[in-house]
Amino acid sequence: MSVLEVSKVSIHFGGVKALQQVDLRAGEWEIVGIIGPNGAGKTTLFNCITGFYRPSKGKVRYRGKTITSLPVHKRAALGIGRTFQNVGLVKNTTVLENVVTAQHLETEYDPWAGMTGGPATFAEERRLRDRAEQLLDLLDLHDVAEARVADLPYGVLKRVEIATVLATDPDLLLLDEPGSGMGPEEAHELGDTLLSLRRQFGITIVLIDHHVPLVTRISDYMYCLNFGEVLAEGKPEEVRRHPEVVRAYLGEEPGQDSGAPAQEEYA
Repeated sequence: MSVLEVSKVSIHFGGVKALQQVDLRAGEWEIVGIIGPNGAGKTTLFNCITGFYRPSKGKVRYRGKTITSLPVHKRAALGIGRTFQNVGLVKNTTVLENVVTAQHLETEYDPWAGMTGGPATFAEERRLRDRAEQLLDLLDLHDVAEARVADLPYGVLKRVEIATVLATDPDLLLLDEPGSGMGPEEAHELGDTLLSLRRQFGITIVLIDHHVPLVTRISDYMYCLNFGEVLAEGKPEEVRRHPEVVRAYLGEEPGQDSGAPAQEEYA
């Protein structure tokens, strides 16, 4: 059984066909990569999977259960975690506070106990803080734990966002441009981190990124979207070398002399 199964999903905004008959699957513990030019429909697909958009046609299944009509919070409660292109963090608080807050569903006291305080409440808060610090250590963020989110560079913010999503204890992790704002070396380190997180947490990861070498290196299976349709799918190197994928990224015929090898041009 697939962890995630997207079947013939289409969504239109007025006359714009944002997605057309898109199929996608992610198996247990797989890393599935999605690439494609800007405007290809990648984030729209994530919005359909997580419930921010409801498809015009098609179905979304999570572990065999159809979730197409479920609201966002119920999908999150099932174990679907997601990051965003525009970082979704509370920017006037610290990194550590963001990760602690992300665990609010894990608290074992009621709202009244939280307002009045008490030994049990304080012990629970200590547990959540300890767990948050462990997540920050895993993502090499311990040094910025007490830093205000608004003061951090964008590449660091993307790692903080991953930590906050992991704090929700997801089973399926959807990452939207996690390598955005990172150079090649940082993106390579991020890839190593994601492979380690998959191994340590036993999670399935689906990621969108324009760092094609990053996606190719860590993915078990890869999709390329273009104009809302699946242009190619398969093993990462096969998709990366696919003539239609080269054409979509470069706007030229495969093999056309552009002064540099095609793969390097969109790497």
